[in-house]
Amino acid sequence: MLSTRVVILNWNGEKFLAQFLPKVVATVPAWASVVVADNGSTDSSQSVVSGFEGVEWLPLGENYGYAEGYNRALAQLEGEVFVLLNSDVEPTKGWLEPLVEHLESNPQVGALQPKIRSWKNPDYFEYAGAAGGRIDKYGYPFCRGRVMSHVEWDAGQYDDAEPIFWASGACLVVRADVWRKLGGLDGSFFAHMEEIDLCWRMQLMGYDIACEPSSVVYHVGGGTLPNNSPRKIYFNFRNSLAMMHKCLPEGQMWRLRVRRAMDWLSWVVYVFSGRWTFARAICRAHRDYRRQRAELDAKRSELWSRVVCPEPTTIYPKWMVWQYVVGGRKCSSELK
Repeated sequence: MLSTRVVILNWNGEKFLAQFLPKVVATVPAWASVVVADNGSTDSSQSVVSGFEGVEWLPLGENYGYAEGYNRALAQLEGEVFVLLNSDVEPTKGWLEPLVEHLESNPQVGALQPKIRSWKNPDYFEYAGAAGGRIDKYGYPFCRGRVMSHVEWDAGQYDDAEPIFWASGACLVVRADVWRKLGGLDGSFFAHMEEIDLCWRMQLMGYDIACEPSSVVYHVGGGTLPNNSPRKIYFNFRNSLAMMHKCLPEGQMWRLRVRRAMDWLSWVVYVFSGRWTFARAICRAHRDYRRQRAELDAKRSELWSRVVCPEPTTIYPKWMVWQYVVGGRKCSSELK
């Protein structure tokens, strides 16, 4: 079995660690190890972790966010497989074995995820991952099992081998050599969209992204930033633009211009509905995206000097939002 490190990035998460770390330790086999990488917590997280024999405490010193925090943590670790596991995830018995076996049997797969169900509603998929992520032509992400706000009941309808576009950062399993080849996550993202960006870059390098439905975990979700947070709106809008700027083929950059226009339509909706903090978050996101243009141009140039697969076939070729709002297509199985 490939040597595996299960790495939990923590920031003031003593509550989740006390609740879910026992289940992680109990379900991780002897050929894998557990590491808690800490983003400068000020609570009692270290005391919680010290109660578990064999769990490594890796202090990072300050809060680097999800992206750079994992970059700094994994740079200090050896192994053939890294599992980036949120602290608010409860794994089931035997969850890790099929994920690593999938990588062993499919050398073209660079990253994958388990099936992710809701911890609060266990029969339903979880919003941020479900049975694997997809993305539409304008950079709007959705999942097999979740489109916009509509989350489906898991009846086994996505227990197939259909390729996905992105694997969820709630439980992201990556080949260590591919991680290092791509330089890990984009640290400038801080949080949100970074796993989608990584999976897009993997596909540009010729790797596949997969979901292994025989592995199941339960995710609380929203533990750091709830869905109605202006800060989350800011990161999602800014990082979506940055991701598209880097990863779109030259002949498809018009899709980024369309996406920017659509963002301002969202701004109008927030203004007229009185959600001023959300509207201001979009303004800040576009302002900071413009400030990053030179840096993004350099990243794009470096990335595209190595591209072997210019446009992944896993991108949904229509506008998902239109299909959902106007077409009434609430399930991802209807978005073919």
